[in-house]
Amino acid sequence: MPYTSHTEDDRLKMLHALGIESEDELFASIPVEHRLRDLLAMETGRTEPELMRSFRERAAANRPAAAAVSFLGGGVYDHAVPAAVRNIASRPEFATAYTPYQAEVSQGTLQVIFEFQTHVSRLTELPVANASMYDAATALAEAVLMAARVTRRNTVLLPASLNPRYRAVVERYCEGQSIALRSVPLSEAGDIDAAALRDRLDESVAGVVVQTPGYFGVIEKPWTFSDAVHDAGALLVAVTDPISLSILRAPGSWGADIAVGEAQPLGGDMNFGGPLLGIMACTNKLIRRMPGRIVSASTDVDGRDAYVLTLQTREQHIRREKASSNICSNQGLMATRATVYLSLLGETGFVELGRSCFAAAHQLAAMIDALDGYGLRYRGPFFREFVVTCRRDASDVVHAARERGVFAGIPLSRYFGPSRRRELLVAVTEKHNTADFELLCEALAPAG
Repeated sequence: MPYTSHTEDDRLKMLHALGIESEDELFASIPVEHRLRDLLAMETGRTEPELMRSFRERAAANRPAAAAVSFLGGGVYDHAVPAAVRNIASRPEFATAYTPYQAEVSQGTLQVIFEFQTHVSRLTELPVANASMYDAATALAEAVLMAARVTRRNTVLLPASLNPRYRAVVERYCEGQSIALRSVPLSEAGDIDAAALRDRLDESVAGVVVQTPGYFGVIEKPWTFSDAVHDAGALLVAVTDPISLSILRAPGSWGADIAVGEAQPLGGDMNFGGPLLGIMACTNKLIRRMPGRIVSASTDVDGRDAYVLTLQTREQHIRREKASSNICSNQGLMATRATVYLSLLGETGFVELGRSCFAAAHQLAAMIDALDGYGLRYRGPFFREFVVTCRRDASDVVHAARERGVFAGIPLSRYFGPSRRRELLVAVTEKHNTADFELLCEALAPAG
């Protein structure tokens, strides 16, 4: 955006309008060590072209994933995005205000939200989907609160294989809510220990969360314990990767009451981790407990197709004590991109995408497993992501690979501490080929 200069008088007027005396008061919530205390080290008296050249040179020092062969994952993935997605999503009929309160001037936005909900419902095989989730982490947190409200219980079971960033958000949401979070361990194969889960089911449990594939890539078998969860009076909450639903069983088919997930892989770029897009779907009996908004199809007085907001459970729309959440953004642009992406692929293309990811991931896993000093941490079935054990610290392996133009993956010690310092999470998408796998193996071998 263009630079707009401010005089000292301008700054004082703004501070006065805010009712504060100084800029330090304005930024008081930011720790001092994270504030810029001095001006940037730039030479004075430089021309605009010289200044812009200097900034470009500084920016060129960054090493974005797009400039390397990337095997990063952990919730954000580098899938191919057709050029048509960007072109169609930027059309003016989708550029109405993010909150489509006035249906008569928001038909483009409302229609695409309706179609987005339809895609999510078909993917999850659950009858109702909304369009207001910021990302998978907040969608899961809302699902946990939803389970507690529905059952009037205060304990939620989280698997050890849950994405650690999702877990952190759920923990923050549950602070002050009197909701206890208990962990369920994993089996040696890397999936949920079903026996341990059953032992933890009691009359206090509101919901059981299962992420499949889990953070470590292993595919769960929730149909083996879904009946036990429901018999205990709890809800089953699925955290899903929508790309995996191209070839894996949908949450609705194995008894999930609520399904959430991250839709960034559906037409979204990695972009340093965002923007993201949460999805949520549920059974019919839970529809009025669902947060956010639901768009429905109707007809106008002339019999033409029309789209309207039919459910808005935010405190802004109904009595505060009846609201299910204050979540408000429908992530319109990202939902539009996901809708266009899925529509372009179609069912056949979507299934081919999933099969491609699955086959490529297993090809790379076999190649790494054959390297001296490396192996697979878990032997359970996986989709496109898996954990590699290294002969030395995975952070050192990643650093060495980066010097060769390869982002090898995520060291698990980043989230799970030194006990997992030799483990590396590797993700594969349809963009990778055999040459990429050979490059990674060459980068790993001398670092092992």
